[in-house]
Amino acid sequence: MTDHRVPDAPADLPRTLGALRSSGHEYSTVKDELRANLLARLRAGVDPFPGVVGIEETVRPQLERALLAGHDLVLLGERGQGKTRLLRTLVGLLDEWTPVIEGSELHEHPYEPVSVWARRTVTQHGDDTPVAWMHRSERYGEKLATPDTSVGDLIGDVDPVKVAEGRTLGDPETVHYGLVPRTNRGIFAINELPDLAERIQVSLLNVLEERDIQVRGYALRLPLDLLLVASANPEDYTNRGRIITPLKDRFGAEIRTHYPLRLADEITLVRQEADLRALVPAHLLEVVARFTRLVRESPAVDARSGVSARFAVAAAESLAAGALRRAAITGEATAVARVGDLPAVVPTLRGKVEFEVSEEGREEEVLGHLLRRAVAETFRAHLGGVDLAALITRFDEGDTVEVGDLVTSEEVLSRVGALEGLGRIVAALEGDESGAESPGVVASCIETALEGLYLTRRISKDAVPGGSRSVYGGA
Repeated sequence: MTDHRVPDAPADLPRTLGALRSSGHEYSTVKDELRANLLARLRAGVDPFPGVVGIEETVRPQLERALLAGHDLVLLGERGQGKTRLLRTLVGLLDEWTPVIEGSELHEHPYEPVSVWARRTVTQHGDDTPVAWMHRSERYGEKLATPDTSVGDLIGDVDPVKVAEGRTLGDPETVHYGLVPRTNRGIFAINELPDLAERIQVSLLNVLEERDIQVRGYALRLPLDLLLVASANPEDYTNRGRIITPLKDRFGAEIRTHYPLRLADEITLVRQEADLRALVPAHLLEVVARFTRLVRESPAVDARSGVSARFAVAAAESLAAGALRRAAITGEATAVARVGDLPAVVPTLRGKVEFEVSEEGREEEVLGHLLRRAVAETFRAHLGGVDLAALITRFDEGDTVEVGDLVTSEEVLSRVGALEGLGRIVAALEGDESGAESPGVVASCIETALEGLYLTRRISKDAVPGGSRSVYGGA
């Protein structure tokens, strides 16, 4: 579980404006901080965007250039391409600690007070102005664009409580600041920007160009110091709105994201994101990754909607859940997923894919067909060059093997019995993966080999009436 607690600031940091000046601290804008820290990471060979998979040669160079140029930016891509995850990694490029005037709503730097309150505080206290320290994790703000988002939410509005206290309308201190100015000295992200009403998008024009805000009739000119970033789905898919032209023009960079281009990256992403409560062998994670890629490429699926990485993650987690259920019911010592657990996953994934209208009513059939293709491709990739003659001969002689979602690994192994070349099958599918010698993993590899032989029409497979079991037999 991620620990979201903010660490305590080191005790030796300056606590007054005078002490800060004496320490030699220099003021840097947010974009200067990002630039300096990004360059330091690039020189050190450290990944600036940890946890984001498959963008090393495509999105990452573009994003690095945008940050080095000091550009506000939009990430454009289909759902589930890691846009929000990528935006959230940017905060890691800020300085770990930054000084602010203690009590400032706008997190103003002691050298650069921008509000009436902050300027008055510095004037009154001088070098004794109290200084607090903000951790980088507190310098990131985010808002999901929704139709009910108002200018007040983002920029600010009149605070009736302050007016009731006796201040006059027009007094800048009667303003309640919105999310954007409250992220001053940080990074502010707007998710699904096209969903923001056009009149609300207009309120961001000044933030992006003049770096200040306008609140109703107030004569405010607050020079904000922040990086504004946004995510958006392609406009031709959402049909819910658009980014207005003046706003698009003010963003310095528009970067197109994508799904993992390589199968290995897809597998890495599933490993990283899925919360697996049972052992899912490596070759089955590959099946899930291949399945996801086939669904994305299928003409039956609406390509404009995309197939989220959450599809693969949910498939892997459901696969593990099937193994966990089997272990609970049968008393199996170790829960290990098998290829026979995959078909039960298909109905749970149907809602994550948008199909073409012509495929209405055939959704599960399409997914089932693509899943079988994924299993066959994995079989050919790993066992295509392995001698399976001993296994095939066993079935030619009349042997059968019954499998099912409640058949334990020990039962599968006992029904197969001693088999020449079993070690080669396990090694071809699992390689050097830890736990490859466990009975559950061996049974999983055998079942995958059987399913692959069936899908390549070298043995038969018949469903057992009245249940979820199947019997592999001779061709």
